[in-house]
Amino acid sequence: MNDSSRPLLEACDVSKSVNGPEGRLDILRHVELRIRPGESFAIVGASGSGKTTLLGLLAGLDTPDSGSIRLDGQALEQLDEEARADLRRRLVGFVFQSFHLLPALTAEENVMLPLELEGSSAARPRARAALEAVGLGARRRHYPAQLSGGEQQRVAIARAFVHGPRVLFADEPTGNLDQRTGHHVCDLLFALNRDHRTTLVLVTHDTALAARCDRRIELDEGRVLAAAAGIPA
Repeated sequence: MNDSSRPLLEACDVSKSVNGPEGRLDILRHVELRIRPGESFAIVGASGSGKTTLLGLLAGLDTPDSGSIRLDGQALEQLDEEARADLRRRLVGFVFQSFHLLPALTAEENVMLPLELEGSSAARPRARAALEAVGLGARRRHYPAQLSGGEQQRVAIARAFVHGPRVLFADEPTGNLDQRTGHHVCDLLFALNRDHRTTLVLVTHDTALAARCDRRIELDEGRVLAAAAGIPA
């Protein structure tokens, strides 16, 4: 399962479209990529280029119209929703631009959620350790409304990493943060990627953030630009 010679994530000839008021809209067109275990990988492109759609397909939140997505050797389009959800619980963490913390729960309780879903008997101490790792041990009893934007994003990162995922998907993780706070959050993401060898897949408009990744692809109207295909030999 941890063979670094094979991709952890693959998109093979993936296309996706939706039906709009003016007919069919092609969002992704014949996308190919391979992402190795432990690397950091950026998906960049203009608004509407298909970045977030591709991220959702790679994470198994949706299935392609054609082609195949493989996560840790599993063809996601061959799994039903329950099986894809189970794979996500075991292998995947998410960080979103809007944090997606539950306002009625403390920081600690938000981080405990994925552990409780998998039935962990040590959810609370593991959540506390995760919050310590992102520098928020002293804020664990605070509610999201009592935290700054940067602190909320660090809680979201702790929640994403607490169950030891093999891959972390981050969708514009600095989009709602000021430049200084965003830089600190990025440092944290890359430190966790380095220290835990968790594969990091970023969707971002930030070219400086993308440049910090091991590799990147650029989408243009749903297609991968050949000059940045990001497919290793």
